[in-house]
Amino acid sequence: MFSLSSGLPATEPGLLRQGLCCILKLNKNPVEGFSAGLIEDNDLYRWEVLIIGPPDTLYEGGVFKAHLTFPKDYPLRPPKMKFITDIWHPNVDKNGDVCISILHEPGEDKYGYEKPEERWLPIHTVETIMISVISMLADPNGDSPANVDAAKEWREDRHGAFKRKVARCVRKSQETAFE
Repeated sequence: MFSLSSGLPATEPGLLRQGLCCILKLNKNPVEGFSAGLIEDNDLYRWEVLIIGPPDTLYEGGVFKAHLTFPKDYPLRPPKMKFITDIWHPNVDKNGDVCISILHEPGEDKYGYEKPEERWLPIHTVETIMISVISMLADPNGDSPANVDAAKEWREDRHGAFKRKVARCVRKSQETAFE
């Protein structure tokens, strides 16, 4: 996942430079809890990440695969993140799309829920995104769910139905992690 070929588009110097720097940094100083790299060597816009379920959480032991898709005007706009591995979480919709502040478009929140500094800023990197996602796994935001059913179970039956569904996802993630 971490190699780059010479077939990269020369027309994207900002993304190219940032992508290369990020991959080199992550290879030199891996961050605990995830690994990341290009899905295909010649496409800087699509990344695959493997997230290890954080210790002391219901997700512990899981190996969750996700994709980051960067827009053409990155870093001015945030990437989209989608779990490929099934995951039951209040802030991940049933299609796997991640809904956290750091991945929301920059600027004012039309609903007044998020402050502008909580939303996307061009200084964010794959590393800061992944740290936020790992934090989200450890501490879901039930006040702003993307999956209302998971949020309801998390609030009302965290140690029953919610825990059982997460345990199934963790087991399945272990079985399919390296397919």
